[in-house]
Amino acid sequence: MGAAPRFDLPEADAFTRAYWEAAAERRLLLRRCRAEGCGAAHHYPREFCPRCWSEDVVWEEASGHATLYTWSVVHRNDLPPFGERVPYVAAVVELAEGPRMMTEITGCPEELLQVGMALRADFRRQETGDTVAVTGGGEGEGGVAVPVFRPA
Repeated sequence: MGAAPRFDLPEADAFTRAYWEAAAERRLLLRRCRAEGCGAAHHYPREFCPRCWSEDVVWEEASGHATLYTWSVVHRNDLPPFGERVPYVAAVVELAEGPRMMTEITGCPEELLQVGMALRADFRRQETGDTVAVTGGGEGEGGVAVPVFRPA
């Protein structure tokens, strides 16, 4: 019998591979428009600017600084392996560069969370089992790392 399906592992494709490889190296990337008069940063990664529709966008390393925009404490999740992690804090953070990002807050009891609190990017290395979604990685390891945030 095969391993249970995982719902926490990204499926890197040719376009998002750079994002996931950077995350494995503990670096957060976003996209920045280079069109004249725009310059907007955006996240989730897209091949075009959602503000002006230009296709002149490039990867840019984010500072990793963010503020907490909103959150919800998840007490039940039946998808493997999330059920083993409950309760956890699902959140939207506003990156210092402007875009908002869905993520998880770690290292902070829920009663200490406050809208506007300063956060810093961190990375959770995922156990991939038989799945190889991204090769390479930081600290001499392969595998997948997912960005999460913790208090600054």
